Amino acid sequence: MIDSKGNNLIFLLSTPRSGSSLATVMLQNHSKIFATQEMWFLMSLYDLHLAPQRPYGGKEIVKQFFNGVLPNDTYNRACRAFALQAYNELLQSSAGAEMLIDKSPRYYYILEFLDALFPQSKRIWLIRNPLAVIASYKKVNKHVGDRFQLKEDLLNPKFNIKMADITIGLLRYSNYFAKENPHSHRLYYEKMVMNPQEELHKLCNFLGITYEDGLEKYGDFMDTPKTDLYFSMGVGDPFVGQHKEPHLDSLNIWREVLDKQEVEMYCRVLGSKLFHDLGYSKQLEEAERWTGVRFDANPDEELLQLRTRQLAEASGCQWTENYQLSTAGGLTDDKLDLPAISTDHEAVHPQVLQLQITLRALEKRLEKSHNEQKQLRSKLDHTKRKIERVKSIIPFGNHLSQWASAYLNK
Repeated sequence: MIDSKGNNLIFLLSTPRSGSSLATVMLQNHSKIFATQEMWFLMSLYDLHLAPQRPYGGKEIVKQFFNGVLPNDTYNRACRAFALQAYNELLQSSAGAEMLIDKSPRYYYILEFLDALFPQSKRIWLIRNPLAVIASYKKVNKHVGDRFQLKEDLLNPKFNIKMADITIGLLRYSNYFAKENPHSHRLYYEKMVMNPQEELHKLCNFLGITYEDGLEKYGDFMDTPKTDLYFSMGVGDPFVGQHKEPHLDSLNIWREVLDKQEVEMYCRVLGSKLFHDLGYSKQLEEAERWTGVRFDANPDEELLQLRTRQLAEASGCQWTENYQLSTAGGLTDDKLDLPAISTDHEAVHPQVLQLQITLRALEKRLEKSHNEQKQLRSKLDHTKRKIERVKSIIPFGNHLSQWASAYLNK
């Protein structure tokens, strides 16, 4: 079972079209692992505070509740409790499974949230040659009749989530996994398809389980209940079910699918340093010879800033610049509006909680209305003084005061 810190929970992270469906369909054959094709549901929990238009109305009321009444710590506890209930009941549906894989490529925009909720979870970073990724996007989207026009959309100032995936999404993962960490593992797509058994041995060792023979031959498991469930969702790579085990057909797909202009545009946006950092120097050199262009080391910062700003406006996310994987159990207020989640389940004194809620509501009202600033500032200061008085008479007030003081003085 998955505990409150995220033990036995595995996040398979990558940009879309990196081969995560192939990795998951092999791993889910293990008797100790449960996986569906894709979940994405942690993003929906994070998005509750956006309060979109609903048929029953009350958009501003719901928004005020999540952003101006409910304390962040309470909100995070609730999200974690919901996620744990969902994850563990899914595990119970698979007899014998002890670990669960949440494979959700676009989790790149909630990495801080992920770390705050489940700091001890395992994170697998699936890496693929960026040129092969956009080639797969182009091939698959043509097959399913969806739009992927790199030459029209990559530099277009209009927001496009797929262009965000292959730019800021990739760079966020690169920063996140920049340092070695016992809770992270790098899995290269190219190695996975060339030597699947060897790479699965490494993955099982990372996860603390014993490799089971034949995991890579996922076609042999097609008639099992777990595999039926996996393919029942109908999402992910539409081609993975056409084979019975990893193959080399897509290893260098970019050479056949992309044209010179697409390669040049994309390499200019990413910059050569990222290719070198990811281990694709040879592929970059080949692209330079083919296009006749020597690419600068640095990415197109102006475009990346635009995409980051657009995604922030669309999603409400607040990113820590160059954020890296954290197993500390949460984030501090000055980095993100998601405080650390306490794991000791100690009760918060009702009067302190009530005053904290009042304080949060007043702060949000101050942000919204300049006309009420003087009056609300007086209430805010009065509330702070009351909190200090209440803390002084609560037996365990010293322990609680550390969080409250940090929040009030930020």
